[in-house]
Amino acid sequence: MRDVSARSAWLVINAALMAVSLWMIFLWVPTEANLGVIQRALYFHVPVSIIALGAIILVAIGSVAFLVSGRPRWDWLAHASAETGVLFGGLALVTGSIWARPIWNVWWTWDAKLTTTLILWFIFIGYLMLRAYAPPGRQGARLSAVVGIIGAIDAPIIYYAADLWRTAHPSRVTGPGASGSLESEMALTLLVSTITIVSLYAYVLVERFRVRRSEAEVAELSKELQASGIPARRSDGGAPATATGGD
Repeated sequence: MRDVSARSAWLVINAALMAVSLWMIFLWVPTEANLGVIQRALYFHVPVSIIALGAIILVAIGSVAFLVSGRPRWDWLAHASAETGVLFGGLALVTGSIWARPIWNVWWTWDAKLTTTLILWFIFIGYLMLRAYAPPGRQGARLSAVVGIIGAIDAPIIYYAADLWRTAHPSRVTGPGASGSLESEMALTLLVSTITIVSLYAYVLVERFRVRRSEAEVAELSKELQASGIPARRSDGGAPATATGGD
């Protein structure tokens, strides 16, 4: 009961943060002089892009920890982070395209930073497809862990793409070596929107982790029932399958 109350409170806090962020983005912060209204997409695009990078790094951390320790909870964490990463990676691509259309006059261009971000999204997709179709149990988890670790190599490439190649993508506005600058109101709005989206990501991540843990517990219980000779109820609502057969 206490856990449900805490999760409900966290959800309410996220809703309040989102309301404040939307007010600041669309009503409070001034319009950028050169880019105009479309610059407001920055307050969504930057946070979700940061989350996408953080998600693949978390996938790699969980994967390494699982391979070293063999503890399933690390695999659950990696799987949950990939599920949320594909969502926020997709949002990064969509918000980037919305920004690019009036600025570059195209929805998409094969810019180095955009291309490597698209590759990251495909890495998330590939990881989840492998989880869906790989052999169940630890074998599939180990294969997925390898994909997650290799996929994390793309994160620093994306982050430094503007420094490594000539790119039409704007310079970084946050982090070490960032050359972009924002007015104080814009910087504060970006900070609040980043906190909001990070909190939302953490909430979704925790919920997906709980789902992964529940699925593992159900699978383990099903194995115990089968081992004891008690038939498990079919998922389609039909009659339980018998443990033994005969003519």
